[in-house]
Amino acid sequence: MNKLLTIAFVLLLFNCKTPEARRPISVKTGSFIDASVERNKKLNAKEQATIEKIMEQQQKDYIASESGFWYYYNIKTENDTLKTPDFGDIVNFNYDVKSLKGHTIYSFEDLKTQTYAMDKEELFTGLREGLKLMKTGETVTFLFPSQKAFGYYGDENKIGSNTPLICEVTINSITPNQTN
Repeated sequence: MNKLLTIAFVLLLFNCKTPEARRPISVKTGSFIDASVERNKKLNAKEQATIEKIMEQQQKDYIASESGFWYYYNIKTENDTLKTPDFGDIVNFNYDVKSLKGHTIYSFEDLKTQTYAMDKEELFTGLREGLKLMKTGETVTFLFPSQKAFGYYGDENKIGSNTPLICEVTINSITPNQTN
């Protein structure tokens, strides 16, 4: 019986050790993110080259925005009393959407007249930033790289993934926000 108690005591002594941390089976690195960054840099360079080629062919006075898209005025208002929209202002406008090859994706008739509360509603990044540059009565043509348009997801309808766009936009009116 002593032998049995001694063996049980020894087994109990060796089985009561503190738990050890388990090591991960695989180690994750930033390789996916690094590959994604490289892919996006290449895509951006390709789109920019295509847009620059279009600008050269059209020979218009394109302006590079600080936000990463290009535009020119079809109709420019020189009236200094007219203001560009501020946060919360109601902007009434029309626009169309074309591919860089000039094929119409959405016409003015498809999109109808839009009413947008500045920075309070959803609108793709480039168009939202472009409206901030415009005054009532102006018509502007924008060239948006895909990251300023609908990006990776597209619009889940007619605009595919990573599609740069051309949009012609006319602002009909800007109604100031009453709480400003």
